[in-house]
Amino acid sequence: MPVERRTCPRFKVSVPVELYPEGTDTPIRCSTSDLSLGGCYVESIFPFPAGTRLEIKLQLEDTLLIMGRAVTSDPQVGNGIHFDRMLPEDLEQLHDFLKSVEMQAEAATET
Repeated sequence: MPVERRTCPRFKVSVPVELYPEGTDTPIRCSTSDLSLGGCYVESIFPFPAGTRLEIKLQLEDTLLIMGRAVTSDPQVGNGIHFDRMLPEDLEQLHDFLKSVEMQAEAATET
């Protein structure tokens, strides 16, 4: 069984994202398939090699600017991305967004 390395709960949620591999100005537009405070998974036919540094623009109410890196690369499937740095206000907005997703999921299971 694989070792679980995640420290933050993740949520199955699709959020638009633009990825800019280090050294490029051309965005790769895709969506998350899951999201947490510590990272996300994006589906892509052409994933980046593990270790690729990325500038990430996550589209919530505002655009969050995040520095991260690909930690997993699944050919023709996508990338697991770890968030390395973001502004405190962006982290707070992501936290609030994920809290609302969690509350909606809990409400749906109670019905």
